Amino acid sequence: MLNKSIVALMMTAALLLSACEKDTDTYPVTGEQCGPEDPVKTLDAADCDILPAGV
Repeated sequence: MLNKSIVALMMTAALLLSACEKDTDTYPVTGEQCGPEDPVKTLDAADCDILPAGV
């Protein structure tokens, strides 16, 4: 029983993490194709940090 729960948890985690694959050939929101010089190709998650108020 425990093994089935662990396998189900691992498969769910793998499915969720596979959805996080970064595709630099399309825009993140619209899914449109990027041109060779589009700035979206150099974006990283660190570029989207939001600073807390008062900093």
